[in-house]
Amino acid sequence: MTDSNSILLFVSDAPESASFYARLLGQQPVEASATFAMFILPSGLGLGLWGRAGVEPAPAVVGGGCDLGFKVEAPEMVDALHVEWQGKGATILMPPTDLDFGRSFVAADPDGHRLRVYTVIED
Repeated sequence: MTDSNSILLFVSDAPESASFYARLLGQQPVEASATFAMFILPSGLGLGLWGRAGVEPAPAVVGGGCDLGFKVEAPEMVDALHVEWQGKGATILMPPTDLDFGRSFVAADPDGHRLRVYTVIED
């Protein structure tokens, strides 16, 4: 496991989710089993995928209640990742859109977890 902080997403099938995130992130998990996978993001944050059947206490909700944010440096990168992620099987919930804080798109993983790619407009 990682020594850094982590976010754990409860998933229906850890190996399937690990395969999805490996395609999206362009990296393999640092740990993987039938019930759990861990990725280390470039920021050092751990992204854990935990098969919800084994979670104690059992989760009360499934994915989609918040966004996991991926900040990029420029609006063009938002557009490029949108095309790339769509080609890798991500469900697009919102295409690239200019919002009050910057450009963003939202995708979903197989369990409905929302993945927001965004850039921030500096004043």
